[in-house]
Amino acid sequence: MFVKICGITRLEDAESAVDAGADALGFVFWPDSPRFVDPYRARAIVRRLPPFVTAVGVFVNQPAAHVAGVAALVRLGAVQLHGEEDAAYAAAVGRPVIKAMAIGALQADALEAWPQQTMVLLDALDPVRRGGTGRTVDWACAAGVAARRRTLLAGGLTPGNVAEAVARVRPFGVDVSSGVESRPGVKDHQRLRDLFKALHDIADHPARS
Repeated sequence: MFVKICGITRLEDAESAVDAGADALGFVFWPDSPRFVDPYRARAIVRRLPPFVTAVGVFVNQPAAHVAGVAALVRLGAVQLHGEEDAAYAAAVGRPVIKAMAIGALQADALEAWPQQTMVLLDALDPVRRGGTGRTVDWACAAGVAARRRTLLAGGLTPGNVAEAVARVRPFGVDVSSGVESRPGVKDHQRLRDLFKALHDIADHPARS
């Protein structure tokens, strides 16, 4: 199970997430987010990450040239797009793309407009906050998407519900932000450990899922 911990703003939180088992860390470069992190601060954190952990930058309707510049500066392994960006825009960024889509507004044609190799992130619909809302998505709808293409499940995942979510949706991976925080942009290290324990329990006892 691929696990991305998003909304990283502090080195100590990045290290705690990596120690717990994170495969990727998300850095939000959209200025309107309470989890915004300056690209130079993010670069300092990314420099301390082990090579097997992917740094992902989160952007919302920002110029493709800006996204590409931040990606180069921070040395992002991928970019995550949370706005109305299209596939042509994504191609101009020059990095692997994760396209966030709101399951409440998802239509088949919107999904099919993206190449099959583009990973889809399913999140709750919120045109203002663009993620990190703490609200869960419709897991039945998400399961239909996950059955057709590589999918990250987001939206209100916590140590208490992540096992059920994974069992019902069967995603490629999960993306967790507010569910392991003490406040926006500050991670609760015990909740991080609890999240990974819940995921490890699924792996150890697959029949339960």
